[in-house]
Amino acid sequence: MTAAAAELLGAQDWVTDGGLETDLLFNKGVDLPHFAAFPLVDDAAGRALLESYYAEYATIASTVDAGLLLETPTWRANPDWGRRVGYDSAALDAVNRRALGVVRAIAERAEVAQVLLSGNIGPRGDGYVTGGTDPDEAAAYHSGQVRAFAEAGADLVHAMTMTGPAEALGVVRAARDAGIPVAISFTVETDGRLPDGTALGDAIAILDGDAPADWYGVNCAHPTHLQPALAQPPGHSPWTARVAAFRPNASTLSHAELDEMTGLDTGDLRLLTSSTGLVRRELPALRVLGGCCGTDASHVAALWGAGEASSG
Repeated sequence: MTAAAAELLGAQDWVTDGGLETDLLFNKGVDLPHFAAFPLVDDAAGRALLESYYAEYATIASTVDAGLLLETPTWRANPDWGRRVGYDSAALDAVNRRALGVVRAIAERAEVAQVLLSGNIGPRGDGYVTGGTDPDEAAAYHSGQVRAFAEAGADLVHAMTMTGPAEALGVVRAARDAGIPVAISFTVETDGRLPDGTALGDAIAILDGDAPADWYGVNCAHPTHLQPALAQPPGHSPWTARVAAFRPNASTLSHAELDEMTGLDTGDLRLLTSSTGLVRRELPALRVLGGCCGTDASHVAALWGAGEASSG
């Protein structure tokens, strides 16, 4: 953990949110063209819905006496995806800044001692498809969104569902240029490897050897998918001490299987909580825990021991 990570996270644990987009789509019936939640920021009813969503996680953090890490609803708010929903570069810059205002409003009302505001950055492509291979190109591509968050006063930026080390390197470089702390969360397939085939530990080592993130995480994968990456002899996995965040999927299905589904798989809550417990024992630096696709506040509450774990 870097000095910036130690300063931000400290020794306490942090609650973060669940699967925003799948919760909005399947549980709340909100239409999200191209899986983009950020346009809700520009609509009064949408902002109210987002604030209600985040408030559930503020309640969990208060209940378990943890910090609250709030991610902006901007996983799709980059140039390629933004164009598909009608946002040019100026509109994207503005909505990323306003998105930070949405989570700041929650922070001001939350009955939690410590809150971090994180600018959420998604991959240029889809979260299940291997990204580009040029870190410099990725740095230039993501720099506008990173700069918007830095200038709007975010505590950090967090790139989630990274499918390979090259794009992740680019995000870190962009964050260093903007002078803001940065976390990187990779996604893994059922074999514990990134979608581009890189071993999780190797991906972290590549970044640490070039442009280290302040901390790393894993998201959009069931805990049983992460376990193969952890199945190494004790003392042979120094990268595990760099993983501070975990946001699991509810479902044990592969990315390809999930991509073909038309309904929501909320998974087996008992399996999710028990397998997450096993993962937590293997990750000594884990501080941030939430959920990803298929999870809502009930899943995250159960992961924190604040809800009843039962089969989904």
